[in-house]
Amino acid sequence: MKFDGTGLDHQTAELSRLDFLMEQHGLIRAGQWDYERVTYDKKIEQLGEIYYLRIQGYITEGEVGGRHAVVKLLPPLLGKHYYPHGVEYGEGEEFPEPIVQSCENTIKRLKKDLEAIML
Repeated sequence: MKFDGTGLDHQTAELSRLDFLMEQHGLIRAGQWDYERVTYDKKIEQLGEIYYLRIQGYITEGEVGGRHAVVKLLPPLLGKHYYPHGVEYGEGEEFPEPIVQSCENTIKRLKKDLEAIML
């Protein structure tokens, strides 16, 4: 599920600030990066099911392994994990309303905090 119109997509931020901010909202980058892209995931468990709020971005200046990198964010995604195949984001997926609402709230808070560091 893609969250369009959140205001997060196309926002840019310096990588170290973004890492800190994302972690404050439960979104972890961990080893999910290469020199041109980053992925932040928030794991959500409900009634034995696992979902991920995923926010991806790509580097517009510098590189992830360097000292200074600027990241441009893409629209957030919500996916459901299927063992052992991975996470599905497809149009045919059904997501519980409390999970969707939780993700929307996280995205709103993140957007507000991201705007504050941009000033």
